[in-house]
Amino acid sequence: MFTLQPQSSIPLVTQIVDGLRRLIDDGSLRAGTKVPSIRQFAHAHEVSVFTVVEAYDRLVALGYLVSRPHSGFFVRKRAAVENRESGPPGVPGGGYSFDSAWYLRKIFENRHLSMKAGCGWLPHEWLFEDGVRRSLRALAADSIDLGGYGDPKGFPPLREFIRDAMAEQEIAIVPEQVLLTQGSSQALDLAARRLVRAGDAVLVDDPGYANLLFSLRFAGAKLVGVPRTPHGYDLPTLEKLIIEHRPKIFFTQPRLQSPTGSTAQLAHLHRVLQLAEKHDFLVVENDIYVDLDPEPRPSLASLDQLSRVLYVGSYSKTISPNLRVGYLVAHPDLIEDLAQLKMISGLTSSEFSERLVYGALTEGRWRKHLKALRDRLAEAHQRVAGRLARLGFEIFSEPKAGMFLWARHPQLPDAGMLSNQAAGSDIMLGPGHLFTAAMQSTAWIRFNVAFCGEERLFDFLAERVRAGGRDSGDSGDSGDSGDSGDSGDSGDSGDSGDSGDSGDSGDSGDSGDSGDRPEGELL
Repeated sequence: MFTLQPQSSIPLVTQIVDGLRRLIDDGSLRAGTKVPSIRQFAHAHEVSVFTVVEAYDRLVALGYLVSRPHSGFFVRKRAAVENRESGPPGVPGGGYSFDSAWYLRKIFENRHLSMKAGCGWLPHEWLFEDGVRRSLRALAADSIDLGGYGDPKGFPPLREFIRDAMAEQEIAIVPEQVLLTQGSSQALDLAARRLVRAGDAVLVDDPGYANLLFSLRFAGAKLVGVPRTPHGYDLPTLEKLIIEHRPKIFFTQPRLQSPTGSTAQLAHLHRVLQLAEKHDFLVVENDIYVDLDPEPRPSLASLDQLSRVLYVGSYSKTISPNLRVGYLVAHPDLIEDLAQLKMISGLTSSEFSERLVYGALTEGRWRKHLKALRDRLAEAHQRVAGRLARLGFEIFSEPKAGMFLWARHPQLPDAGMLSNQAAGSDIMLGPGHLFTAAMQSTAWIRFNVAFCGEERLFDFLAERVRAGGRDSGDSGDSGDSGDSGDSGDSGDSGDSGDSGDSGDSGDSGDSGDSGDRPEGELL
């Protein structure tokens, strides 16, 4: 097939991905061909099964391979690969051949990992549980109309509350400009479906919000990554990309961004809006962490007053992700189109959940909860950043607010491999390639400071730094010899162990590689 270069600066995962892509692109591996099982490939090339698992998963996401339960991995039909520019079959438009079921399964399949240092939400004890309980009791005592679907735009009193909250941010709107959604994910999806067509160039933060990036790929958008800096954007590169690609829209998260934690400076916001005006594109501002920001600061929406900006918010991060209440604020003409799309796809959002959130927001303890939450996150930031720095990690930005730190270590060049090793220790990390526009291998890792309180996380990282980032199988510790993938399956006879490496088989053999894989809870 091809030869790996262990001494190369290019990570082994990247070498495997690039090598198999070349063989598929040049026709050496034809559609329907079964590629070597994970164990066979690892044995033939003398690498860890973790490395091969990571490579094969990326090839599935890139549309080159497909996983079949109890059979293994096969080259995807050639048409699906050749049409990456025009879109996968059955999807209007193109830009990416993407197995959406594969990704959505990853989001929720790893809930058994007890330490979720890479996840995208807060521990339940940090959320507004008391407020929700009080609201639930009040709602139970009230008379509720169970016979209708509710207002298509959402519960009117909550939309009025959001109008007042926007006024505090100096964004002047009326309640009719607020569309309640099932979390921010639906808000972003509605914006994408209304504004993006297959083949459109779309600017995105790079790195950026993983769920959005996968959604845009599935819609057939051509993702154009705008490099983030600790202070916002690489503005010269942004302008060059705009001139080269002529985008229709820029999806961005200026404040306490996921995964980097960075916040764009005011001058950067002004420049983004100037470029949007000059080159005639819209901006979707994902501001779901605004309530975690202790500093009052302008947003793109406040500077633009919704002329070119659509504004997305959510209560999932601060009240409860289970209630799934987000919102989208936009120009009156655009909001009507978005409301129509919402009705087409799901009629209305849950008025019951919206009433619960409204009660929690208005029962009198909301601001006190936010103050305590911000203080708790600030303390966690200081503690976790200090521990990572003492281990030798480079930290991209230290916001001392929000949920995330973005860090890398010179001895740990492949975050994907590190995350797989962490899963073997019951720890879920946030590997950086999932947050990049091109899904390229990277050393960067997202840490959720609220879930980094246990000493065993830092013990694990220290051990991996001492080992120089080698695969646990190659370094002689609990890798190939004892991982759940190889020791728990029933051998190679039916290849049933390897067939589950992408999480399809659900057995306890090599499916454990994907069951323990850390790509899961990254929303």
